[in-house]
Amino acid sequence: MASPESGKKRPSDAPTASAAAPAPAPHPDPYPPERHAAYVEDFRQAAHQTVDWIADYLANTRRYPVLPQIKPGDLIDSLPTTAPDRGEPFAKILRDFDKKIMPAVTHWNHPRFMAYFACTGSTPAIIGEMLSAALNTNGIHWLTSPAVAELEHVTLGWYRQWLGLPDDFMGLVYDTASVSTMHAIAAAREMADPDVRTKGSKANLVLYTSEQAHSSVEKGAIALGIGQKNVRKVPVDSAFRMRPDLLRDMLVADYGCGMRPFCVVATVGTTSTTSVDPVEAIAKIAEQYNLWLHVDAAYAGPAAMLPEFSHILKGADRAHSLVTNPHKWLFTPIDFSAFYTRRPDILRRAFSLIPEYLRAKTQEDSRSINLMDYGVALGRRFRSLKFWMILRYFGREGIEKLLRAHIAWAQELATWIKADERFEISAPHPFSVVCFRYKGTDEDNRALLEKVNATGKAYITHTELEGKVVLRIALAHLSATREDVQAVWELVRHCAKA
Repeated sequence: MASPESGKKRPSDAPTASAAAPAPAPHPDPYPPERHAAYVEDFRQAAHQTVDWIADYLANTRRYPVLPQIKPGDLIDSLPTTAPDRGEPFAKILRDFDKKIMPAVTHWNHPRFMAYFACTGSTPAIIGEMLSAALNTNGIHWLTSPAVAELEHVTLGWYRQWLGLPDDFMGLVYDTASVSTMHAIAAAREMADPDVRTKGSKANLVLYTSEQAHSSVEKGAIALGIGQKNVRKVPVDSAFRMRPDLLRDMLVADYGCGMRPFCVVATVGTTSTTSVDPVEAIAKIAEQYNLWLHVDAAYAGPAAMLPEFSHILKGADRAHSLVTNPHKWLFTPIDFSAFYTRRPDILRRAFSLIPEYLRAKTQEDSRSINLMDYGVALGRRFRSLKFWMILRYFGREGIEKLLRAHIAWAQELATWIKADERFEISAPHPFSVVCFRYKGTDEDNRALLEKVNATGKAYITHTELEGKVVLRIALAHLSATREDVQAVWELVRHCAKA
């Protein structure tokens, strides 16, 4: 039997320097300079074709049905079940994009997409996205991409000025309002209970919002361990605005039960009706009870740029945070959510975590902006580049003209609806969304909605108000015209005849 030492090399068995194993043969470069040059030239040709395709698409979007005329699973069935072993040329890939992907696209860039809150991918933003993708830079901390950190700061500073918010509001870009609101709730939790960072959430923190608030408020509470049962939905008045008196009553009741109110979320432009909560009155209550006040102005926020609508953010200067989504009404391709807070110190305290591999000497500089410290995400895309291009290309005057047109067309649409005795207006319409219904049953309204959308000529959506199904038409498209609004309304009227 071999001894335990038999498998070990003795010193005399060790290889000498002269008998060292030969170095492995160098691995061939998969992309030598000449092949890389061909790769780039291949891109150049395909990119020119793609830009021409994009320009034609934007010029002729109306030729497409707004909603795809396919069944669930059709695209899956049309594509191979496995990826190719060998690379394929751009020409073939682009052909398949045209023939297989495009028929499955819902065209959010169509001027008659009037569902939800329409978002336009404008040309300056598309160029910004192209450049961002080419740079492929990542804003972790300042040194990983100074341009990402500092352009974000400058661009959101410009936008903050247009909104009339104070200079002490720091701006940050997240992807969506849902994520922005979640970060606001996390900061609110940090302010109320700093120990939560290390010890976890307690079961007695309570959040308040309108019963008309977006579902993202509730989702944020779920994600952060607050729990659905600790989200209080405050009833609204006849204009679907949060009632401050009932908010106060709920606060008093919760304090009496030993709960810990910590956050209230007000909405400027609710998803269903675009109602505006009385932010100033809510801010007063939040200050009295030391609650974090977050303002969700995801849709209607841009309207505050207009002097005649600046009042919608009255009291927002007293909020701890606010979100508005340029990808809803400022011609920015999804995704882009502008989040502001006047307590970045608390937000940073809630999220900053710096392991050694992320330390850099520049972090000691008071002017360095380290975006990783202000949220869950470590990596950040260069989102501000596209928004910077939008603000420069259109300018404030150009954007204001577009917003005013959308609002004016919505008011005109409301007059057309009122003039047709078969329909009724279902909610106030201060901005560019009109809620209305056919004077029939909920089934009638659902059938009407399906009939309109099945034509492929327009896309509208619905909601529920006071227990009734209500239809919505949302105007926010860069390329939409008054004739588009009129055509969609005539389509609704025609479908209603059935």
